[in-house]
Amino acid sequence: MNLINEVHVQEPGLVVVDVAAADAATALALQDALAAQWATAKADRVTRDPGQPGVRLRCYVDLRQPLGS
Repeated sequence: MNLINEVHVQEPGLVVVDVAAADAATALALQDALAAQWATAKADRVTRDPGQPGVRLRCYVDLRQPLGS
């Protein structure tokens, strides 16, 4: 995965979530679960790292938003 950009964590409550999962459906399901609770900048695809098992996904979450709103 790429380095984390400072702007994505410049304030308390901003989170970068790196996900490793067995398949794209699982990674995207986790991302959807996060987005159902908090404002989330969703990834539109997963990546595969050569020689590594599974897939990876990065999304950005704003925890400052109240749960479930």
